[in-house]
Amino acid sequence: MPDGQAETLERRVTLSDSAIRRLKTLAAEQDSPVLLRVAVGGGGCSGFQYSFTFDDQVNDDDQVISRDGVKVVIDETSWEYLAGSEIGYREELIGAYFSIENPNATSTCGCGTSFAIF
Repeated sequence: MPDGQAETLERRVTLSDSAIRRLKTLAAEQDSPVLLRVAVGGGGCSGFQYSFTFDDQVNDDDQVISRDGVKVVIDETSWEYLAGSEIGYREELIGAYFSIENPNATSTCGCGTSFAIF
């Protein structure tokens, strides 16, 4: 979010404690800061899908979330779909992965990376 721009609580994207712990662990393993990029694109079985990649730059249209020494970037278009969401990290029997709790999604897929907005 650009300096001086205030976001209401409903429009914020937050990071869970588990996501912060995982990003800190990854940074320690690599001995360098980690920049997680979260994006929304078309596709998946529900219409939209989340993507999580690591990046080394912040683009002009990116919103930056900084907390406890970790940074997550989200492009402006994806931010509209993610406003009010929480980025988390889950460890389950099927594997470990970053996740999104998105109040804007009207339905989600069983895989957890696909969603719809009506």
